[in-house]
Amino acid sequence: MTISDREKRLLIVWAVVMALGLIYWFAGSSGSSTAKIAAPVDSIERAEKRLANVRTSLATVSGKEAVLRQVQAELAGREKGLIPGDTAEQAQAQLLQIARRIAKAQTPPLEIRQSELGQSRTYGDAYGQVTVSVTMDSRIDELINLLATLSQQPEIIVTDDIRFGMSNPKSKAMGVRLTISGIVPRRLVPEKKGPQRGVQL
Repeated sequence: MTISDREKRLLIVWAVVMALGLIYWFAGSSGSSTAKIAAPVDSIERAEKRLANVRTSLATVSGKEAVLRQVQAELAGREKGLIPGDTAEQAQAQLLQIARRIAKAQTPPLEIRQSELGQSRTYGDAYGQVTVSVTMDSRIDELINLLATLSQQPEIIVTDDIRFGMSNPKSKAMGVRLTISGIVPRRLVPEKKGPQRGVQL
């Protein structure tokens, strides 16, 4: 199949027209996009207001971060009083050692005759609680001194329960059962499934 001269000229004219059409189309579309980008969106006053709002937000964030750091430091200081241990039983053993140390430091020293470990339980969402019950003979003034010394310890411990037995008329001493609780990290207290019942000590 041969192409005539007339058809050759038509093809050349068609190619030139197509090239010019493509150039016009590309020039028109790129010019409109730059016009959109260059068009001003906001006034200077609005931009200044937005900048002031951003600066206020940044100042608030730095203040909140300072408060957070202060609270974290206070929490770390208070958590130094948690009873140490890798398990709840080790924490109970530490609590029992604290009770014995306090009893021996009294004047005259008090002797713990018997001890019983209670069941560990949760204390809020972030902590656990372990308990120890100790039995001893003491007079009222000795018991008051013991409780005062107990409240001054750096560990987070508290007296949960005090039960009194019969007193000896000669020595004025009576049997005392003292239940002491200490706060531990939550990881030491296992999750309990099903209904929970309190343990009577």
